[in-house]
Amino acid sequence: MRTIVIGGGVAGPAIALALRQIGHEVTVYEAYEVPVEEVGAHFSLAVNGLRALEKLGCLDDVRAAGFPIDRMRFHTGGGRLLGDVPRLRRGADPMRSVALQRGRLVALLRRAALDAGARIVTGERLVGATESADSVVAEFASGRRETAELLVGADGIWSTVRGLIDPSAPRAEYAGLYGVAGISTMTGVEPGVWDLTYTRNGAFVYTSIDERTQWWTAQIGDPVKPDLRGVDDARWLRRVTELFPEAMPRAMVGAATSIVASGCLNVCDPVAKWHSGRMILVGDAAHPVGVGHGASMCVEDALELAAALSGTPTVPAALEAYDATRRPRIDKLLKHGHNARESKRPGAVKRQVNAAKMRILLPFFERAQGYLYDYEPPSLPAVDGARSATR
Repeated sequence: MRTIVIGGGVAGPAIALALRQIGHEVTVYEAYEVPVEEVGAHFSLAVNGLRALEKLGCLDDVRAAGFPIDRMRFHTGGGRLLGDVPRLRRGADPMRSVALQRGRLVALLRRAALDAGARIVTGERLVGATESADSVVAEFASGRRETAELLVGADGIWSTVRGLIDPSAPRAEYAGLYGVAGISTMTGVEPGVWDLTYTRNGAFVYTSIDERTQWWTAQIGDPVKPDLRGVDDARWLRRVTELFPEAMPRAMVGAATSIVASGCLNVCDPVAKWHSGRMILVGDAAHPVGVGHGASMCVEDALELAAALSGTPTVPAALEAYDATRRPRIDKLLKHGHNARESKRPGAVKRQVNAAKMRILLPFFERAQGYLYDYEPPSLPAVDGARSATR
């Protein structure tokens, strides 16, 4: 069966790799031609995402590209520890979460998809699609037209496919937070720990990936969406230093060697319709969850969609099955994501409320979030044995 995937970020090549495992002919179309290694900052993969990557055959490469993170700690602006819990795993789980650069993960997944026989075409922006009973025709800004039995929208929070499936679907909007990510060189910072400080103007997150190198992100609250274009490293460092006078953020920014990315945090109301007869949304196009789980959910989506297609006789029935399987888990996580974003908004009262909440809730952290890490990804049938949807 021929499948078109729109979007070449994390979700797109993960989908391509999973669908190649069940015998689909897959082409990924990505609008941008920027080298993937230069896109995005650092982020984390939870153990559920790592187990899904293991099913795709990528776990060892991902671990080699990143750094294991054992714990996460929450602090007040004054440096007082609010809590210390396992990072994106249950305490008894021997697997550790991994921090890595987004571009490294995308490059790794694209290479794996290509090695598996998928095609990746860059510089092609989807502008329309037309469905019939047994196919879908994708239309690109270049004039190119391609036909397939299935189109997967892995095109992120600003998804074009979302609007093609449902013209009344919600659109992404600014969430009142923007961020800047950098790299610093300091000694005396414990490696393998993800630290978050609630500050006067937002939140400051840092991870020491080795004895001398830290990756950090300043998450800044601002009700007015800022223009981030053309801000050079020197201006960013001055701005972050002014906005984060607290001791550890100030020291970390003072030791910065580079700024790697900046951008606005965007949100989208829940998407009621994930699919039509021949088109389906995955990843942030369907459910921008954030809170350190976006990439893991993308890889889970890839396996679950492939499992539905391999176990259901028709494409429309497979998409219905996928929706029914994924939505309860995603809906629960979306509520958690909203609460996490709200905790990072600035304000003296907000900081005090956050501190009180964290002291009360962190002892129950594993009980509240353990469902995320208990996920067991499906095993996909070998190509010869796959019964993929064909109609």
